[in-house]
Amino acid sequence: MSDPSFISLLPVFITLCVSLSFGNVLLGLFSGVFIGAMILHSVSPLLFLPMVIQDYLVPEIADSYNASILILLCFIGGFVKLIQHSGGGIAFASVTMKYITNKMTAQISAWMSGILIFFSDLGTPLIVGPVFQSLFDRYYISRQKLAFIIDSTSSPIAILIPFIGWGVFTMSVIRESFVINEISLNEWDVFVAAIPYQFYALLAISIVPILSILDFDFGAMRTSERDIKKNTQHTSSVTKKNTSAMFVWLPLVILGITLFVVLNYHGFPSKQVAGSDFRGALSSAYFLATITLIILIIFKGAEKLNELFKIYIEGMSGMLPIAATLVLAWALGAVSEQLGTGQFVGGLAKELINPSLLPLLIFLVSAIISFSVGSSWGTIIIMMPLAIPAALATGNEYPLIIGSVLSGALFGDHSSPISETTILSSTGAGIEPLSHFRTQIPYALTNGVIAALGFLVAGLTSIMWLALFVILMQLMVICLIRFCQQ
Repeated sequence: MSDPSFISLLPVFITLCVSLSFGNVLLGLFSGVFIGAMILHSVSPLLFLPMVIQDYLVPEIADSYNASILILLCFIGGFVKLIQHSGGGIAFASVTMKYITNKMTAQISAWMSGILIFFSDLGTPLIVGPVFQSLFDRYYISRQKLAFIIDSTSSPIAILIPFIGWGVFTMSVIRESFVINEISLNEWDVFVAAIPYQFYALLAISIVPILSILDFDFGAMRTSERDIKKNTQHTSSVTKKNTSAMFVWLPLVILGITLFVVLNYHGFPSKQVAGSDFRGALSSAYFLATITLIILIIFKGAEKLNELFKIYIEGMSGMLPIAATLVLAWALGAVSEQLGTGQFVGGLAKELINPSLLPLLIFLVSAIISFSVGSSWGTIIIMMPLAIPAALATGNEYPLIIGSVLSGALFGDHSSPISETTILSSTGAGIEPLSHFRTQIPYALTNGVIAALGFLVAGLTSIMWLALFVILMQLMVICLIRFCQQ
């Protein structure tokens, strides 16, 4: 469109409304693509769906970059499924128990296990949670505290790592926006540069050791910890036979070595590696890590090759919802490009929004959407195509704006009772989701307010090491709350 108007926002608005109304991001994305195509084309209703498929969905799947992303996600999905099935994660977490002697080390160990088992944000609660249930009972630590710890080390860790599903997904959305807005930057470099601006994720991770070392809680969690009694009826999951912590650490070591060697061949770290080379290296790394894991499992006599292959394919199939989400997101991006959505948003932001306040505004809007939808990924898809052109128009740094989108998405997800991670964390800890939501929300809101202040400061100044500043602010706030409660 030569003259973009408010109608260019309609596909995004429809996507948001349908996602919120039905709690289904896939349905929202399809609706947005459909409406956008209707605005752009006058076609018979009978021919409309074939046109959407042929003109928007198929080209996105056929694109070499997009196809490589989908293939990479399949490799990741198969590997993660095998790791989870092997029981290696549970064995790995169980190793830490020999070093646990008191309440503080029990909490720190659960926290460290959640960090080290970083490869699956959805798998971490179900791996770490059951292992530490009986241990927390032994030291009179509430299950609500366990749910909070594993929730603080699942998505917050995953969103910071560029070479797992979260990072691959986010970088693909960033690249789509860069292409549409003709921004000649590498999505990997920008994502890595955005890590220090992911204030909420960093705060969610840091709050656990602070509270554990200080032996302090507040809000509903304080009540849960005060009223906890030993319950011998709860037992932790039994480690699978013929499993080993090696099933986790050795494949990950192979993955890291392979990734470094292949990237080094392409000039890393002395020069920038092309995106296609990076994705090829990462796919190779996951493939060799999978082969290593399969050999270990067979050598231990835990499974046969045919059974492992079925599990691997099942893991690949499990990535279908993510793949479908990405394809529809790319299609919505193509529709939005034709409508001039980015151009319109950029112009609107330049006229109406104070550039210094843009990071804070994007953080808050992303948080509201994520809280309502209960999905970080859905929020990223909706907000990133709006945030990047707004950053372009107002002169804001892309890493800062991307960090505000990711932080807001995670904050809303962490605060939402309908979030998948909220439900899984409570399941892993053996409690009701509402109980986990009630005890975690004071911590999430505290971190959210501090993150918001961080984005306000970031927008107004160019202070270095701002991530350290927000963590120090977190420590000061917790110490102040502790002082007031004494």
